[in-house]
Amino acid sequence: MDRTVLTKSDFPGVDRKQWLELVAKSLGKDVDYNALVHRTGDGIGIEPLRERAAGRNPLPRRDPNTPWLLVQRLDDPDPVRANTQAKDDLAQGATGLSLVFAGAPNAFGYGLPASAEGLQTVLADIPLHDLHLRIDVHPQSRASVDWLVDILREKRVDPERLSLSFGIDPASLFAGTGRMRMSIEALEASMPQSLAGFFAMALPGILLEADGRVFHNAGATEAQELGIMLASAVAHLRMFEEARQPLIYAAPHIGFSLSIDQDEFLSMAKIRALRKLWARMLEACGIDPMPVAIHAETSYRMMTARDPETNILRTTIAAFAAATGGADSLSVLPHTITHGLPDAFARRLARNTQLILEKECRLDFVADPAAGSGSVEALTESLCEKAWEEFRHIEAEGGVLRSLAAGHLQKRIAAARSERLAGFRDGENKVVGTTVYTMDRERPVTTLSAERQPMPHDGAMACDPLPASRIDEGLGESA
Repeated sequence: MDRTVLTKSDFPGVDRKQWLELVAKSLGKDVDYNALVHRTGDGIGIEPLRERAAGRNPLPRRDPNTPWLLVQRLDDPDPVRANTQAKDDLAQGATGLSLVFAGAPNAFGYGLPASAEGLQTVLADIPLHDLHLRIDVHPQSRASVDWLVDILREKRVDPERLSLSFGIDPASLFAGTGRMRMSIEALEASMPQSLAGFFAMALPGILLEADGRVFHNAGATEAQELGIMLASAVAHLRMFEEARQPLIYAAPHIGFSLSIDQDEFLSMAKIRALRKLWARMLEACGIDPMPVAIHAETSYRMMTARDPETNILRTTIAAFAAATGGADSLSVLPHTITHGLPDAFARRLARNTQLILEKECRLDFVADPAAGSGSVEALTESLCEKAWEEFRHIEAEGGVLRSLAAGHLQKRIAAARSERLAGFRDGENKVVGTTVYTMDRERPVTTLSAERQPMPHDGAMACDPLPASRIDEGLGESA
């Protein structure tokens, strides 16, 4: 076919009224349009059709001229094996490593040995220049900063060529483990001194993160996750103020981590909403909007143990949403993570998922492709409104740490989880491979031999923990 036919064709315009007439003709004259509106866990209505949103500005990633960072998790309790994994990942296209230590809420039962010697072994013979390194929050987060700094000095790494995220977030650690080593008052008094020490080292990168993954994997809605992250980030700003650091210089050292799942448009909107919310918060603090680093990780709660190959489909959709939504870095969970510590094959599939989306699909080519989309823009705005309500609620409870200590956040997240599971039990929502298209016979799954690591039980403060809970596990509870 001559492609010039497409440029010569004149397609008639169809307005909303004509579309509704076609819907009525197709589904029946008495069709209720409201019945076609899907509602999220936050009660946000998603209409089947919306007019294009005019005059909207793109919300691109921090550096729209470069692809997102392809980050591979290192969570093997065997540091020698983890070192081999890291070298293979970097040789095959990864551009970043996420150090997940034992005891981290997002270690899902495994994790690197939490020691300076263990980290030395993991990073042995790995060139750190032009590599993105992030540390997942864990009970010894503050100490791990010193471990890594010592390694960087030993290797004489040029700070200007570093890309770091230390990932310290007391709230997600408190929520994920149910323990905190000191009281809230002691933490608020000691953190400013630690922050001052960080600035004295003149290291670039993210020091404090607002990490929503713990809350997502425990069952939080999208708006709850956003509201909690915003409250955590505001708490970080207050700590920087106590450390006598001007907020305009401190803000670039605050980053975000969130979960993205198979709900493509909702996940895209969540990343976009986070950028808008943070810009609004900086404006409220008298700071001009500035780019912010957002790390995304595919959802653990959406993963299934039954027919784990279907997890590859879910993580691919989630990775697509993260890339088009504007995540700056991305980790894809291997599809066998529900069965144990993923082996080299599962890690390769997780890595190649991102490589194909970037190198072959060129998802980084357009900055914020959802800009101007009526549906995505409306969803973004609605998430901002709902998240702001949750943020104000948390602030009224004394901030995120005090809300957790009193159990307020846990109750709201538990209610959201129960409502979500009810939708799956009623058949309104489905899980491929678990509730529909199930297999009579499961294929064998191979994982690495590794002992599960215990969660910490010590600390001066305790709260009801928010452990990661998959949807398929919740459905099993009702069986």
